[in-house]
Amino acid sequence: MVNYDVFIKDIAPKKFSKRGMIWVSFLVIIIVAGIIAYIDQLLQGQVVTNMRDYVLWGIYISNFVFFVATSFVGSVAVAILRLTNNPWRTPFVRIAEIITVAAIVMAGITIMIDMARPDRLLNLFVHARLQSPITWDVIIIPTYMTISILLLYFPLMPDFALLKKHFEKTKPKWSKWYGKLSLKWTGSKVQKEIQTKSIAIISVMIIPVGLLLQTIDAWLFSTTYRVGWDSTNFAPYFISGAFVAGIGSLVAVIYVVRKAKKLEAYITEYHFDKLGKLLALACLLYIYFNINEYVIPLFNSKKADSEHLQTLFTGDYAFPFWAVTIVGLVLPTLILLFKKGRKPLPMFITSIIVVIGAWWKRYIIVTPTLMHPFLPIQGVPESWHSYFPSLHEWIITSATLAMALLIITLLVRYLPVIPIQRTMDEQELSKTKNQQEL
Repeated sequence: MVNYDVFIKDIAPKKFSKRGMIWVSFLVIIIVAGIIAYIDQLLQGQVVTNMRDYVLWGIYISNFVFFVATSFVGSVAVAILRLTNNPWRTPFVRIAEIITVAAIVMAGITIMIDMARPDRLLNLFVHARLQSPITWDVIIIPTYMTISILLLYFPLMPDFALLKKHFEKTKPKWSKWYGKLSLKWTGSKVQKEIQTKSIAIISVMIIPVGLLLQTIDAWLFSTTYRVGWDSTNFAPYFISGAFVAGIGSLVAVIYVVRKAKKLEAYITEYHFDKLGKLLALACLLYIYFNINEYVIPLFNSKKADSEHLQTLFTGDYAFPFWAVTIVGLVLPTLILLFKKGRKPLPMFITSIIVVIGAWWKRYIIVTPTLMHPFLPIQGVPESWHSYFPSLHEWIITSATLAMALLIITLLVRYLPVIPIQRTMDEQELSKTKNQQEL
């Protein structure tokens, strides 16, 4: 059984170690470099990028799709597992909520970075057209962001009250802030009932909203009637891919947090084994939709579609396509099918491969299609015939990824990464059941 005093002391926020400070400094440097590059992009225009008339969606949009996909972990690992009352999810559910908030916030920022005229952002609301998926994307992203923040915050209130008491003598300023954030939580029966109902309602809400977010994101592509995107399979294809990206990111962050905060006693090999099975299921599901997306069209595709598939299978994009498919998807699935592959370290390595593969997968979805316009590429500079991100694009994209990691790092620093009150309640319930059985 958990010793509550020791448990709170282990979980309570602590100062960054020397490694932690170096990590934060590294992220800040990348972010500052990205801000400088973005300011230069605003001043000079999109000419500093390699995006032109044909590839008007480049690395920025693929990065946006990656963030949207990663945020889906809030629907899968948090809401579904919370509603089904799976007790094994308790130690990592808050980390999943943190990842969701960081990812969806950065998705909103990334889409603005892609705009050549961000000062015209208001036009998306003033001149919105309900028949446009872009309008619904503008609506669904803030909605999902709000629900995700609430799903993170509401379960934190009892923990904030406990931390207020924990830091009363040692860190009175921290105690004051945690007290304010707890909203005068006392743990009364009425408060618990309201909190339980609120969390249940938000958990139910985030699932359809999460599915809608992925679906609308897919519609942004499929409704353009372009080769490679003109597919009725795109929405479930995006949802299954988001399942993989979200769970992969969760495993990677859990491993690092577990090591950094020395939480091996609370996040055990059992939890990694469970997450490994969940990730394996996600990968298998995604492989199924990849077969539907790329293999079936081989038998009935038109000339333009055949050319697109040839570009992916044997053409200019063959190496990244097969790399993300075999190394980033099939190989991790095979590893996760074995129990030894679901141990913490192999899981961490596998999840990193999955996440990198998931990011490049979005690049493969976006770029090759744009290189196959309906009109032949003629009468334009040779440099327009191909696309690879410029230095500005790489720096700005790296900065958005660094910002997401910084948000996660700071939230992990100041919030209890394992739910304190819920863990204590579950331990009390388990203790009561054992006594009744005896």
